[in-house]
Amino acid sequence: MPTSDLTGTTALVTGAAKGFGRAVTAALVAAGVRVVAVVRDQSSAAGLTEEFGGSVVPVVADAADPVAAGSLLEKYRPRTVVLNAGVTPLGRPLQMHTWESFSRTWEVDVKQAFSWAREALLLPLDPGTTVVSVSSGAAIGGSPLSGGYAGAKATVRFVSSYAAGEAASAGLGIRFVAVLPMMSPQTSVGANGAAAYAARQGVPVEDFIAGMGPTLTPEQVGKAVLDIASDTSFDQLAYLLKPNGPAAL
Repeated sequence: MPTSDLTGTTALVTGAAKGFGRAVTAALVAAGVRVVAVVRDQSSAAGLTEEFGGSVVPVVADAADPVAAGSLLEKYRPRTVVLNAGVTPLGRPLQMHTWESFSRTWEVDVKQAFSWAREALLLPLDPGTTVVSVSSGAAIGGSPLSGGYAGAKATVRFVSSYAAGEAASAGLGIRFVAVLPMMSPQTSVGANGAAAYAARQGVPVEDFIAGMGPTLTPEQVGKAVLDIASDTSFDQLAYLLKPNGPAAL
């Protein structure tokens, strides 16, 4: 397969402090990659340093800030960019949301994807760079207890595909790929969703999760993102991430 050795290269991961972002960071570090980890607070930065040492460069910044996106890409010029940052939506039915709570994922998840993709194209990043945007399986089937989350994550996928088209048109050699992980109760977003749907069905959370069958783990997401970043035979615009690996969409 047309693989690329990422050893010694630099990656940048947003939302690196926990969940999928931390698992992606761990997978990249294990592959010999230096990771610039964008986190929201100093305590998260300290935790990453304690776990990964000098292999991780923590940066405290708002991932949805376009100024941070431009300055960090220009400073570090990463070979791999993983846009994972996002907020945990309120687990409520439509009528119990305000517009502010409904649209929060648009203001963070979508704005982040747009800002970093835009800056990657404008700079531009070097040929051979891979930009992975983390969408969600909810972008396909919807998520009626999470406000605008599903629509926001669908737009993250669209932004990635639009950026891929612009990169191809300009001959930049930058690969844009969206990944859509299925619900993982081991993350804050997945645990929040599982609790909301279990309550709606009137069953214990444990029973709801058991009824899901095999569930995706953060470690499986980390491996999938590493595989996609290092193997150019993953040449589709989007992949659904399941426990048994990525499936092209």
